[in-house]
Amino acid sequence: MLRYVLMAAAVVLTGVLSGCGLSPQHLKPEPRFVGQVAAVGQGQQILVRVSDARPSPVIGTRGGLYAQSSTINVSGQSFLPRLQAETDAAIRMMGFTPMPQAAGGAQLTLKLVELTYQATEKNPLAKEAKLQAVYALEVQNGTRRYSGRYAATNTQGYVKAPNEQTNNQWVSEVLSDALARVFKDPAIGQILAE
Repeated sequence: MLRYVLMAAAVVLTGVLSGCGLSPQHLKPEPRFVGQVAAVGQGQQILVRVSDARPSPVIGTRGGLYAQSSTINVSGQSFLPRLQAETDAAIRMMGFTPMPQAAGGAQLTLKLVELTYQATEKNPLAKEAKLQAVYALEVQNGTRRYSGRYAATNTQGYVKAPNEQTNNQWVSEVLSDALARVFKDPAIGQILAE
């Protein structure tokens, strides 16, 4: 009899736990620049600025019964130092010298304008997260200006709600993919080299 009571209690507890909300996550992604660029510069100094232009650090929710309490947060402070370092590295690979302050020359401004995480559930065993990152770029050299938007999307399937480490990896990947698209644009190096 005791065994049946314990089994019944376990079933009830499992039901209660599965209905609970997921806790919020505060991610610290590390975007990386991976790719090849044409070395077109001659060491010219370039003012390089990166910023977070999103209206909110909340990029989405992990879904579940209480989605409002399962927010995924990415603050600008958590990734901007890495994004600055990787953008500087790409500029160096292009043959330029990145500078933190204006010297009257060319400028490159990179802003993260969108970062989203959308969890969807097709059925209890088929769930996926769709992530998107969008950068806005402005390049100025003398009277010449150039701007562009570069996006990357990544869809990940899962059964169990991803933990913080997994979501960190996924967000880092989509930020990195979008950054690679930025520096695949040959117009950037052409304008900076003039």
